[in-house]
Amino acid sequence: MAMTGVLRPGHAQVRVLDLEEAVTFYRDVLGLVETGRDTQGRVYFKCWDERDHNSYVIRQADRAGLDFFGFRVLDKATLDKLDADLQAYGLKTERIPAGEMLETGERVRFTLPSGHVMELYAEKSKIGNGIPLVNPAPWSKARDNGIAPTRLDHCLLYGPNVAEVQKIFTEVLGFYLVERVLTPDGNGNAAIWLSCGQKVHDIAFAEYPEPGKLHHCSFLMESWEQVLRGGDIMSMNAVPVDIGPTRHGVTRGCTIYAWDPSGNRFETFFGGHLPYPDYEPMTWTFDNFGQGLDYPQRKLHETFLTVVS
Repeated sequence: MAMTGVLRPGHAQVRVLDLEEAVTFYRDVLGLVETGRDTQGRVYFKCWDERDHNSYVIRQADRAGLDFFGFRVLDKATLDKLDADLQAYGLKTERIPAGEMLETGERVRFTLPSGHVMELYAEKSKIGNGIPLVNPAPWSKARDNGIAPTRLDHCLLYGPNVAEVQKIFTEVLGFYLVERVLTPDGNGNAAIWLSCGQKVHDIAFAEYPEPGKLHHCSFLMESWEQVLRGGDIMSMNAVPVDIGPTRHGVTRGCTIYAWDPSGNRFETFFGGHLPYPDYEPMTWTFDNFGQGLDYPQRKLHETFLTVVS
C-alpha cells in the first residue's frame, strides 16, 4: 500500500524515577542504543535497526508514566495539513520548535480527550543502523547487546473517551480500526487497536477512568525465539515479568510484558496478522477478552486491567 500521511510511530518520552538506573536498564538489559543527552537532562535511545536518531527518550521525574507519543509524517506539507485538520476538528495544537528534542524537527503537539499528549513531526536526523546501504549485512554488532529489539513498534494507552479518540484517529489522522474489544454490555468499545499502515496496530487505547495513563510501550522482536531469549535475559537480570511468554488472540502477536525499574510496563512483541485498510475490524466480546489477551491460558490477567503508570 502507498505510504502517505502518518507513516509510523516515531518516539515516546517516558518518565523514570532514577535516571541512571533507567539508563543502565534500557541500555544494558533491553539493549537500546544510547544516542545522546540534552541540557534538559533527557537521555535518548534508538533500537539497533532503527535509522533515525532516537525513538525512546527518558527523563527523571517524581512519578513514572508517559509525557508524549509521537508519529512521523510524510513531509512538511503533510505536517501543516494535519495541523490544520486537527484545528478544524476542534483540537488545540501547539508548534514545538525544531531542536527542542535532539536531532528532531518542528513538532505539532495536541492533547487527546483521553488525556494523552500526541505529537506529529516530519524531520529527524538519520544516523543509520550500523549496516551499510550497499551490500548490507543482516544485522549489526548492536544486535548482540541485551534483548535488542529492532524498533519501537506501538503503545497501549489507558484513559477515558475512547470513542472520541477513535474518531480523531480515523477521521482526521487517517488510521483505521483493526480490532476491538466490546464493553461488557456490548454497546461500545472497551479497547481499540488502530493502524496507519499494514501493521496490526500502531497505537491502541483502552477505556479507563483516569486520563493520560501508560499501559505499555512495545518493542518489536525479530522472531518468537528472540522473544523467548528476551525472557531469559529478563530472568537473568531479575526483571519483574507481568505476563508471558504467550500469544495474544487480539493481533495474534507473541509477547512478554514486563516492568522497567520505575514501574513502566514494556512489551517485547513479535508477529501479528497483516491487515489492509479495506478489511472489516475483528471484534472480541468482553467475556472472551481473556482469550484475546492470553490465548493459551484464556486468562484475563488482573494486572493488565489495573496496573498503569
